[in-house]
Amino acid sequence: MKNEVKQCQNCKKDFTIESEDFSFYEKIKVPPPTFCPECRTVRRLCWRNEMSLYKRKCDAEGHDEDIITIYHPEEKLIICDTKYWWGDKWNAISHGRAYDFSKPFFQQWKELRDNIPLQALSNSNAKNSDYCNVAEDSKDSYMSSGSWKIDKTYYSNRISETRECSDLYVAHRCELCYDSLFCTDCYRTLYSFNCKSCVDSYFLYDCHGCTNCFGCTNLRNKSYCMWNEQLSREEYINHLTELNLESYEIILKLKEKFNELYLKSLHRFINQSKVVNSTGDNLDGVKNCKFCFDATGTQIEDSKYIHWIAHYAKDVYDSGPGIGEGEMIYEAFDTGIGNFRNLFTSVVYNSHDIEYAFNCYGCSNLFGCIGIRNKNYCILNKQYPKEEYETLIPKIKEHMNSMPYIDNFGRVYRYGEFFPTELSPFSYNETVAQDYFPITKEEAIKKGYRWRNRKISEHKITIEAESLPDNLKDISESIVGEIIGCLHKGKCKDRCLRAYKITINELNLYCQLGVPLPRLCYICRHEARLRKRNPMKLWHRTCMCDKLNHEHDGKCQNEFETAFAPDRPEMVYCEQCYNKEVY
Repeated sequence: MKNEVKQCQNCKKDFTIESEDFSFYEKIKVPPPTFCPECRTVRRLCWRNEMSLYKRKCDAEGHDEDIITIYHPEEKLIICDTKYWWGDKWNAISHGRAYDFSKPFFQQWKELRDNIPLQALSNSNAKNSDYCNVAEDSKDSYMSSGSWKIDKTYYSNRISETRECSDLYVAHRCELCYDSLFCTDCYRTLYSFNCKSCVDSYFLYDCHGCTNCFGCTNLRNKSYCMWNEQLSREEYINHLTELNLESYEIILKLKEKFNELYLKSLHRFINQSKVVNSTGDNLDGVKNCKFCFDATGTQIEDSKYIHWIAHYAKDVYDSGPGIGEGEMIYEAFDTGIGNFRNLFTSVVYNSHDIEYAFNCYGCSNLFGCIGIRNKNYCILNKQYPKEEYETLIPKIKEHMNSMPYIDNFGRVYRYGEFFPTELSPFSYNETVAQDYFPITKEEAIKKGYRWRNRKISEHKITIEAESLPDNLKDISESIVGEIIGCLHKGKCKDRCLRAYKITINELNLYCQLGVPLPRLCYICRHEARLRKRNPMKLWHRTCMCDKLNHEHDGKCQNEFETAFAPDRPEMVYCEQCYNKEVY
């Protein structure tokens, strides 16, 4: 088919469905989308809560203890602790119900969801890490999410195989790192951005293989550099000793100076490695993918509109975060590990031929199911003989088209649409939608999203951040018992908690690294890191290089798609000009 321009039924803007897209939709037997790519992404993200945690009573039979959960206490749901949910005291099949052709499908799915046990957190094989979510194999960690195999890691997001770290965003195989983002294989690297294999360094941007460097950008395999100037070992150590890096005020000034250097540095139009015929940002091992962000794997191919993908993925559209080791996946998140043909799913693993399912494992041929394990041929949690299942599915899809779900804003949800956002148990500002597409409360309500006003902490603030000693050496262990008032005091545009505590493990790490105590709550710190990353959007631009010693006359004319918007101040180079300058 030829390219086709359609109007998004959500934002009313035009978007293009390309011929390759139609081929994919035909392959998985779904109709073309009626939402534009960005609105599809936002709709999906409204269902993923990673960091908004609450205390509520466990609803499991015979339980009344407090549990930590992603579901607000006001949500009328059956929330159970993870151990109970994975146990044999309940059976998801017993909640099954016959399909009702007098009601829209999504209404029936919500009725099932509201009356079946849901696990409080997605936190498997955790040891002393009760406050981690969307996490696997966490040990002695706290308030970290989107993680795998972390140890003594605090206040971090989208991380794997980290140890003794805090305040990281997108980091892999790092140890003793702090307040950094997009770092891989780093050791004792602090206040840094987009670095690989760096050791004992501070304030680095786009540095690879550097040791004992401070305030540097675009360096490769250097040692003892400060503010991009090569020093001797003795000079470097002397300068570093003079800096007093345990002072909060000194760190603030150094951050300002580093930001000035960052803006003067070179920026490759895409952060990539081993990438073929692909567009997006932060890509490694990607081939024939478009609008792909934060993807790292051995073989990620033939996919589009995806983000936060790992390991192996092929023929994946409109999916993420949390996709890996799967094929033919559409409109899904937190789905993978041996999956094939998963459509409109979340938290589904080791399963194939699954549609409109949530929290299912080791299954095949499910439609509209929740909490199913090791079963097949189920619709709304009711199991059928194979022949009856295969007869019912086409009828249900036809019913979804003839009796669609229509939300409060008049948006129509037929077969082929992801779950309506108004059915999500989360408000917009509780989800990662606010991370990637931040809006105000007024904007959210205008667009038809729910918004939850954060309850002011009942804990009385015992010390304001402004009153903390400037230097780490003047901090005693008594700080662990204090409730500190966030410097923003809830007046920022972030989801400020207004107050926070310092845990003993956290304090020990600060002392080990020699860094001052934070003055902001962990949410404000997280959102400050998010503002440093590029958006999940692309602009068509031309290389900004005008170097005379490059292989072009005057200004370089190479064009590309980049996540750096045209009004940004960074100097953005094409691959050839960037490599000429950096390597």
